[in-house]
Amino acid sequence: MAAKKKAASKKAAMRPEAAAKKSAAKKSAGAASLTAQSSVREPANDVDLYGVMGVYDTPADAMHAAEKVRDAGYRRWDVHTPFPVHGMDDAMGMKPSKVGYFSFAGGATGYTVGMTMIYWMNAVDYQIVIGGKPMFSPFFAFPVSYECTILLAAFGTLLGMAFLNRLPRLHHPLLANKTFRAGATHDKFIVVIETTDPRYSETDTVDLLKSTGCKKIEFVEE
Repeated sequence: MAAKKKAASKKAAMRPEAAAKKSAAKKSAGAASLTAQSSVREPANDVDLYGVMGVYDTPADAMHAAEKVRDAGYRRWDVHTPFPVHGMDDAMGMKPSKVGYFSFAGGATGYTVGMTMIYWMNAVDYQIVIGGKPMFSPFFAFPVSYECTILLAAFGTLLGMAFLNRLPRLHHPLLANKTFRAGATHDKFIVVIETTDPRYSETDTVDLLKSTGCKKIEFVEE
């Protein structure tokens, strides 16, 4: 009986120690997995950098990262996904597109040009009285002016979109990156922060992406 009691007391004394070892092993495994999840690929020396990107596996992770980058105050950054993600615009804090201003300017210019052209041709340059009708009236000039409105509004939209997107651009650093090409159009969700952002700092930006739980961090070369 005494031997059994001693063995039981030894087991009871060993339980807290084993539990402590087990918890320490879990913590070290968790730290190792976190390091593996946020692996950072360092850039080559003496290379101009376009930005730093974080790679995510799910839309939810990318949206959470976008919210953190937005709250951190970054301005020159973007999220690339293989398909549209509902709610990503709000997560990024994007404002309404400014393309509409270009469309309106083009449409207003087209209407004005149409009316002015018909007035000049009929009432100034080549006056012909037909059936006692006025030399100029906005009613008969409206169809042509309307077509000019649509035409120049379309051109304004196209040129405004190209201007705001900084097009044409014959080369983009992301398209030369293997990780981006393999993931952004397939099954990965990528957040890219440009080095030209006023708040960009290599250490702080990488730490921010690490805090979002991204699987991989990679620097994008120019």
